[in-house]
Amino acid sequence: GKMTAFLTRHFSADSLRKPERRLICESSNRGLTLQHAGRFSINWFILFNDALVHAQFSTHHIFPLVTLWVEPHFEENSNLNALKITTAEEQFILTAASPQEKTKWLRAINQAVDHSLSGAQEHVNPGLGSPMRAEPPISRTATYTFYKDPRLKEATYEGRWLSGKPHGKGVLQWPDGRMYTGDFRNGLEDGYGEYIIPNKTLKKNDHYQGHWKEGKMHGHGIYKYATGEVYEGCFQDNMRHGHGLLRSGKLTSSCPSMFIGQWAQDKKMGYGVFDDITRTPAVKRPSPARRVGWSWPWTSQAPSSAHLIDQATGGTGGEKYMGMWLDDVRHGNGVVVTQFGLYYEGAFSNNKMVGYGILLSEDDTSFEGEFSDDWILNGKGILTMQNGDYFEGSFSGEWGTGIKVAGTYFKPNLYEDDREKSRVLRLGKLAVHPDEKWKAMFDECWSQLGCECAGQGDIKKAWDNIAVCLTTSRRQHKDSPDFRSRSHTQTLESLEVIPQIVGPLTLDKYETIRRYLMKACDTPLHPLGNLLETLVAVYRMTYVGVGANRRLLQQAVNEIKSYLIRIFQLVRFLFPDLPDGDSLIPGTHTGKEDSNGGKDFADHWFPVITSCGLLLPVLLPRLYPPLFTLYALDNEREEDIYWECVLRLNKQPDLSLLSFLGVQPKFIPDTVSILGEKKEVQAITKEVCYASAIESLQQISTTFTPADKLNVIQQTFEEITQEVLTMLQEDFLWSMDDLFPVFLYVVLRARIRNLGSEVHLIEDLMDPSVQHGEQGIMFTTLKACYYQIQHEKLT
Repeated sequence: GKMTAFLTRHFSADSLRKPERRLICESSNRGLTLQHAGRFSINWFILFNDALVHAQFSTHHIFPLVTLWVEPHFEENSNLNALKITTAEEQFILTAASPQEKTKWLRAINQAVDHSLSGAQEHVNPGLGSPMRAEPPISRTATYTFYKDPRLKEATYEGRWLSGKPHGKGVLQWPDGRMYTGDFRNGLEDGYGEYIIPNKTLKKNDHYQGHWKEGKMHGHGIYKYATGEVYEGCFQDNMRHGHGLLRSGKLTSSCPSMFIGQWAQDKKMGYGVFDDITRTPAVKRPSPARRVGWSWPWTSQAPSSAHLIDQATGGTGGEKYMGMWLDDVRHGNGVVVTQFGLYYEGAFSNNKMVGYGILLSEDDTSFEGEFSDDWILNGKGILTMQNGDYFEGSFSGEWGTGIKVAGTYFKPNLYEDDREKSRVLRLGKLAVHPDEKWKAMFDECWSQLGCECAGQGDIKKAWDNIAVCLTTSRRQHKDSPDFRSRSHTQTLESLEVIPQIVGPLTLDKYETIRRYLMKACDTPLHPLGNLLETLVAVYRMTYVGVGANRRLLQQAVNEIKSYLIRIFQLVRFLFPDLPDGDSLIPGTHTGKEDSNGGKDFADHWFPVITSCGLLLPVLLPRLYPPLFTLYALDNEREEDIYWECVLRLNKQPDLSLLSFLGVQPKFIPDTVSILGEKKEVQAITKEVCYASAIESLQQISTTFTPADKLNVIQQTFEEITQEVLTMLQEDFLWSMDDLFPVFLYVVLRARIRNLGSEVHLIEDLMDPSVQHGEQGIMFTTLKACYYQIQHEKLT
């Protein structure tokens, strides 16, 4: 009677009444009870074909079978007839009255779960009847709305489950419009996923796409804010943390500001570059008479992200800050360059120029001393004019608006002049040291290799981690066309094979390492390739647009040198047999000691292994455009003088130019071979003598690395020698007095527009081991030619 009254009371409730619902069994005979229930509590369990109902005196709870798991429960000191029920939000133990009851309920529940699952998935073949399975799958697809969990209350999950928890791919939706689509693990967002958060005030959505760990944004991701800002970089515990890029303003090519650098707990912290095109009135600078710069001769050399970065930077004006940050503000040492050509390096405090600094204007007027705010001089200092005159004393006022000076005016005599100028213009000492830049990116690469900090870790583990990176990335990106074109499957497969480098280093082993590195740096899925792609992006972001300022050249060169040292440290960790400094490779060619291979080959080509030789070919082509533009800006004045002279002298015919330069008559050809025909050199003939050498030298503009440029110079010398041998029909030895005028002629005729930039780039980045060898002497000769032409000391 009680039972009937109870059921009538509950079942008159619409929640339990469904036309397709069938009763399978119930526990009114005390066959099944709740473990540890109170003596007087009422707990009935009723199994329907789609749900298990737990009914108490005045309440009941419905557990849908699609998200219910049952298993025998074995625990010490517990009833042998226990069953463990797991649902999406609870777990409880039921005790059966006897082993038979236990088996009956276990089978009944499992069968009902299986039927409701196959009903839900419509796997039943009505003709044959479904074969009996021992138990339903523990991994399944189902939909469930949470009612209890505070974080997930009223949210609906649809996707894969494993033993009572979302696990695998799924979609989670909250009533307020938040939605997560992606990977789950043990009930939490974990893996890769997208998250949408509506912003009520702006009537737009925040949108995150990236990696998760244990329910939080963690790893690399892109967060698009409803405000229009976009952050791309690392996250930790739902906060921006690590290396990241934040663009603000409209998502157009001229976004008002952009920060790229290090973050900690959602704030800018550490080294970063901030590009703000709204900071100063956008007065256009007069455009230079000629455009100095460098564009890609071959698209295949350009890094894929290059065009994106370019559009975003270098708006019409503003300023760029490169320096340290603390708690979201500029704090510590830094450099500022503006669209007007102003340059400041020095101390910042609480977002302002405060303390000791150096300020230089476009026309080389400079101030070195105390500042109290942005561009405001306040305190002791030295103001040096363009001509070397200087004031020493106390200054106050804003740069460019009239400054109060109390001090002494000096008109240095000629002998002091140079010393004074150089005292002020030693730039870079107040800038951030290159090794302090972009630390987060290198740390990230080390941690991808499984190292707590640089150089400390297990090599085997590092190689395992690389393999994991490649395979997981391959799975994630396999459908994107961009991925297929950039990272060919074969490259990836060959990268998954660890190069076997055992024992002392030989040429062959060095070659294996070099080839591996070329491939690794070509795919952004490899930790080294990813590091390189990010370095290229930050380098371009720093030195294009407003950052294309000639005063930044030395910092840009030092930054590349620092990259080389730090990447070489990573490479040496992976290949411990590489020497740490400059060292010779023994000339063994793995046993094959033939007369012209082996030793000679090693002596000629690989006298030493350095970070330059191994890594510059990978790094420099990608960084070349911004770097070469800085060289061209820095050498603009002297190159203009050189170029004017080149154009003037090139009006002369070959014979008169050769004799004007003082070339000995025996080196002036009477006949030249053009397309196999011999032709006489006339007094008016132009552009035929030493033509192959001239063509060789012109190739210098199409190469990137100092080593390649030096090879071009060497090739030019060889072409000259070849031509002279043909002329003289006998062996001879060059003396510098004979060779120099001939080479000078070739340099003039080659008409290399930015020869000064080429010379300085080679000088700054060439391998130190080459300087005193044959190529070093050849390079010195080229340099001498450049200075001769510039100062017109030609005869």
